[in-house]
Amino acid sequence: MQPRGRISLFVILAAASAAIAGLLFGYDTAVINGALVSLRAEFHLGSFETEMVASVLLWGCAAGAALAGWASDRFGRRVALFIAGIMFCISAVGAALPTHLWQLLVARVLGGLAIGSASLIVPLYIAEIAPAHVRGRLVTLNQLAIVTGILVAFVSNYALAHVNHGSWRWMFGLGAIPAVALCLSLVWIPESPRWLLQGGNRESASTVLHQISPESDIEAALCEIANAISTEDGTYRELLGHALRKPLALTVALAIIQQVTGINTVLYYGSIVFAEHAGASATQAIGSNILVGVVNLLFTIVALLTIDRLGRRPLLLTATAGMGLCLATFAGLLRYLPHHSGLLLVPVLGYVACFAFGLGTGVWVCLAELFPNRIRGRAMSIATMVLWISVSVVTATFLSLIKMFSASAVFLGYAAICAASFLYIYLRVPETKNHTLEEIEAMWGK
Repeated sequence: MQPRGRISLFVILAAASAAIAGLLFGYDTAVINGALVSLRAEFHLGSFETEMVASVLLWGCAAGAALAGWASDRFGRRVALFIAGIMFCISAVGAALPTHLWQLLVARVLGGLAIGSASLIVPLYIAEIAPAHVRGRLVTLNQLAIVTGILVAFVSNYALAHVNHGSWRWMFGLGAIPAVALCLSLVWIPESPRWLLQGGNRESASTVLHQISPESDIEAALCEIANAISTEDGTYRELLGHALRKPLALTVALAIIQQVTGINTVLYYGSIVFAEHAGASATQAIGSNILVGVVNLLFTIVALLTIDRLGRRPLLLTATAGMGLCLATFAGLLRYLPHHSGLLLVPVLGYVACFAFGLGTGVWVCLAELFPNRIRGRAMSIATMVLWISVSVVTATFLSLIKMFSASAVFLGYAAICAASFLYIYLRVPETKNHTLEEIEAMWGK
């Protein structure tokens, strides 16, 4: 186990720079919430077309996650992240300019490729540069950036909702600003020391480790990483072997759980739900998202401050239990007290708070730390691709399910999924706080 020395400013700044991609992740996924209101009117979209506009980005995310694992292992974490930054820029500008729906869809697919890549590479990179005793907090910086991006999207959507014509164009176009900032920040941050050592660049890996943790035993750390790498062949076939079958199943299950518990029905369709099922005006519905974003941000900060002290399991268990209760309450209110938007907002905020405190943070930390170094990029690629496929399925079916059944029935179904998720986490997920990545790898060998 690594010593609990002071965390260097260098590693904080490097992690924060990479996390700008998380800000773009949050902004580009959440901006559709407010933009859909104007898009539905301008392009005369029905339920199917609306689901297509919301979900096409997410299918791009799945493809981006699949490609990013190979790219990050082949070219390095920083290079792969820079390519994602370029795609973010092109997508933001492209989504702001279309005159036909298909043009918007193409731009959003490109943005999805960037988001899928960033969703894998950023937590992977931060986990590999972070000292063990603060790895959870630093990886959670990415989630903090994601929810900050979501909040920025909600606030800018509300501010731009008063623009009479083409407000959605400005909503999409503003994403180009942090995209440029990401590309510029990648000029100075170091490559992952584990990736450098894996490629035989021991001197550079030693330099980066000294910058990251100057008080630690650099040679001992290098030997520990090298020993872990020497026992790994880094193939996809290895993931199906006995040693890694369990962590693969765990991460895939956690990726699915994070999404099928319904969080993105609130983040993507919140405005439509409150406008069409809770009696709110269009402006009020978009404005209520700001409260959702604020709660999301505040409880992500709470998770960031507590995840390395409380551990991963308590946060995940608390989240799934609380989310299930809030969703059941929300479903009941929709059924028996509809058109009371203020009252309906309360369980929604509780639900978002529970998600941010547990699943929103804990799942990304688990995805980043449960696999050996040489296979980590490929393993995270599979888990993250499954996550985005899950998001896509939920997003592409939500409005149709409401039309088939009812809003209250759909949210009650998500509550049942939360209950099943609680049971799975309680029975299957181990605690990994304060263990180095190499120690976690050894745990699977046992």
